[in-house]
Amino acid sequence: MLLPEDQILDNTQIEHIIRRIAYQIYESNPNESEILLAGIKENGYILAKKLKKQLEKISPLKAILCEVVMDKKNPLNIISTSVSIHDYKHCSIVLVDDVLSSGSTLIHAVKHFLQIPLKQLKTVVLIDRNHKKYPIKADFKGISLSTSLNENVAVIFEKNKDRAILE
Repeated sequence: MLLPEDQILDNTQIEHIIRRIAYQIYESNPNESEILLAGIKENGYILAKKLKKQLEKISPLKAILCEVVMDKKNPLNIISTSVSIHDYKHCSIVLVDDVLSSGSTLIHAVKHFLQIPLKQLKTVVLIDRNHKKYPIKADFKGISLSTSLNENVAVIFEKNKDRAILE
């Protein structure tokens, strides 16, 4: 099947990536009975929900979903989570977002979680664009994609029509 010129990933490819990342998360948490999947509001949270579903299929890990609410345009503003800080103290956390561009969103979200003691903190992105301004990397990523700075990568989650496109 040929992809439209602007399509980077189709639904089937995204499903395969999510399954692979779920296995990687499971393998990186061999001694854990539960982990916290912290999805950055909107697409990161949707991706975290999809990862939770896959983790439940392939492992005995209990995955707790957490939505990370932040202003991506002004990441220094207050960051909040749908799960209390006390509930993830000394926990293994997986921070999830759809696209890693400059690294600003991810590094500020990581900073939020590092204010309390954790067992481990890993990061997941569906697409890594390789335009980092900050020293942050994705521990687990779907694909690396070199794009120009004036291009935008959008991930669209629609029932049975998930896709990533270049705008």
